Amino acid sequence: MTKRGWLLFASMSVIWGIPYLLIKVAVEGGIPVPVLVFVRTAVGAVVLLPLALRGVGKLRRHWRPLAAFAALEIMIPWWLLADAERQLSSSMTGLLIAASPIIAVLVGRLAGDVERLGGPRLAGLGLGLAGVVVLAAPGLRGGDLRSIAEVLLVAVCYAIAPMILARRLADVPVLPLTAVCLGGAALVYTVPAALAWPATLPTGRVLAALAGLAVVCTAVAFVVFAALIREVGASRALVFTYVNPAVAVTAGVLVLDEPFTVPVVAAFTLILGGSVLATRRGSNTPATPTAPAAPTAPAGAATAPAAATTVPAAATTGSRRFTAPGTPATGSSELVGAVAVDGVAVGLSPRPERT
Repeated sequence: MTKRGWLLFASMSVIWGIPYLLIKVAVEGGIPVPVLVFVRTAVGAVVLLPLALRGVGKLRRHWRPLAAFAALEIMIPWWLLADAERQLSSSMTGLLIAASPIIAVLVGRLAGDVERLGGPRLAGLGLGLAGVVVLAAPGLRGGDLRSIAEVLLVAVCYAIAPMILARRLADVPVLPLTAVCLGGAALVYTVPAALAWPATLPTGRVLAALAGLAVVCTAVAFVVFAALIREVGASRALVFTYVNPAVAVTAGVLVLDEPFTVPVVAAFTLILGGSVLATRRGSNTPATPTAPAAPTAPAGAATAPAAATTVPAAATTGSRRFTAPGTPATGSSELVGAVAVDGVAVGLSPRPERT
């Protein structure tokens, strides 16, 4: 991998590993949940819209699935995440979200996925669920049942949204889709945010967290991710999703002095190991209609290095297709897949070339 590729890879490992830290700083600094979601979506939309204006008009005929996708990928989960982090640590939240691939496999079965799971994938499901229990059990005893349920509901949303994208929005360019979803969410939260707007100006630390969340972790992330795929290919690009939970835990421990305990280490190992096993595809396993290849968080897809390469499935949450800005309409590989990273879906496994 080139120096530029390593730089982009390191950037995405951090960019989509720190949102939970920034959310925690904001809510502990007195930012109401609707205000946080409004600022994040509004600023993100303003940054992305100039880059996506050409494709926005093509979305009109897709407004129903677009609204459903925006609700499940942004409007509902971002509220739940912010509300949950009023009680939960950022590191615990990041690890619980890392269980999204486990939930996605279960949701896929309910949605008609006929792929045979097999021993390793069933073992992965068991390990991942065991990790969730290890991580959540102390919180349940401490009265954090509602907050833990909110984060797990977020994981369910992240598992369902990519299915909508794959089935109903497969040919929609990612930047216009993301910009419109963020803009729509901002409109929905305008009134709630106005009613809850803080009477006093937050501290500089809180404002910096909001700015980082909206600009860096939401808007800039999509552009950087598309550049990473173009630079190193889909398979290598998604390896950073294995790193995000570790970044989330490390950031929480170092910046917010959150506890780094044996249960946290055990849960991290079980959830990440379970995700790898549960989302792997055997060499003789036929593709299914609902999940053509593997993992998801919205960003772009570019030409893959080889059409038969499967994306690492560290965070698979369904399947979907993306065409990155500038990707030719013919003679190119489209990437299919789904990875939930901080509430954004990223589809990424190569599909045979169109002619």
